[in-house]
Amino acid sequence: MRGNWIQIYGGAAFYPLDPRPEDIHIEDIAHSLAHQCRFAGHTVDFYSVAEHSCYVARLVPPEMRLVALLHDAAEAYLLDLPRPIKEMLPEYRVMEDRVWAAITKRFDLPLILPREVKYADNAMLATEGRQALNPPGAEAWTAPLPPPAEVVLRFWSPENAKRHFLHAFKEFST
Repeated sequence: MRGNWIQIYGGAAFYPLDPRPEDIHIEDIAHSLAHQCRFAGHTVDFYSVAEHSCYVARLVPPEMRLVALLHDAAEAYLLDLPRPIKEMLPEYRVMEDRVWAAITKRFDLPLILPREVKYADNAMLATEGRQALNPPGAEAWTAPLPPPAEVVLRFWSPENAKRHFLHAFKEFST
C-alpha cells in the first residue's frame, strides 16, 4: 500500500500512510525535530521540538528516558501541530498512531506512553507557556496542567538541538 511519499533528511523516501520500522532513522528524527519550532513558531525565540523532547526525557525515571525523548518522534515525519488543531483532526491522529507504531517497533518502545511521560510532557507545556510565549501564559489549555517543571529553556539553535538530541539518544539507548 506504500502510496505517496516524502523525502526525509537522509534522502530516503518515507511513506506516511504506510510507515515501516526500517524506514525510521534517528538522524532523520533528530534533524527534523531540531528544525521544528513548538507552538507553530509563535514563541519569543526559536524553540524546537527536539529541545522540548530533551527536557521531557530528563523529567522521568531513567528507564523511561528513551521513550520520553522519542515521545514526539512521529512529528519528524508528520509535523508538530498545536494541540487544539491536532484534536480537531482525527485522521491526523490515525496517521500519527501508525508512525508511532513503526517508531516503537524500530526502537523497542512501549506503544502506549507511560503516564510519567505524559505528565512530564504536560509539565513542560506549563513551563513553556510561561517562558516561551509572549505574553506568558498557559491558562488557555483545554485541560488542567501540572505545575511547571523546574527547567530553564535555553532556546537552542537547530544545530545545538540536534546535537543534544542525538547525545541524549546515545545516552538513553545504551
